[in-house]
Amino acid sequence: MKKFLFSLLFTGILFAAKSQTVAQIKKVLDTTTNPIGFVKFVLKKKYFIDTVAVVTTNAFMGKADSLAYKGKVGKTYGPFKGENILVKILYKAPNTFYHVTHIVLDTSTYSQRFATSLADTIMEKIKSGRATFASMASTYSADPVSKTKGGDLGWFVRGVMLPQLDEAIAAHKKGELFTVWTPAGLHIVKIADNPKKDVGYALMLRVIL
Repeated sequence: MKKFLFSLLFTGILFAAKSQTVAQIKKVLDTTTNPIGFVKFVLKKKYFIDTVAVVTTNAFMGKADSLAYKGKVGKTYGPFKGENILVKILYKAPNTFYHVTHIVLDTSTYSQRFATSLADTIMEKIKSGRATFASMASTYSADPVSKTKGGDLGWFVRGVMLPQLDEAIAAHKKGELFTVWTPAGLHIVKIADNPKKDVGYALMLRVIL
């Protein structure tokens, strides 16, 4: 008798789940303490659990890292146009972010000797106040994206840059101006802000409707 009642109850839950609207499903996902169990045993929908890294907080590569950074833990988002899925933010973890401006002198254009001399001249102009970092970046930098922003790279996570640049940035303080060689050329770098902790990772439940 108990087995029959349990079977009847579970069948009723499944029927109710199947007849739920997307809004009702989202409401349950937002409030349940066992979202994976709800999706797996009640909804019986295909799902994935993804760890998404946030590389930069200024511009996002797609919905995944945008949700990872901007989404609220416990909140369910979607469905998305062209992708019939729901995404619930399960957890967030911090990482270290840096904010720098840079000028890249491309050594495929300049010789190393000339690049070194030019870097010294640029830095002297910036330090003396005869030129701004932004104007020098606009004139000389080989980075087509950051040069339009005065050399500003925005906030980015430690480890995403070339190793030589990453190590040099970590070794300097806010306001310091220095040069570093990488395979991309000679970089003139200024630390724009102190490092900060921000959202670096998010664990997300992706439900296929």
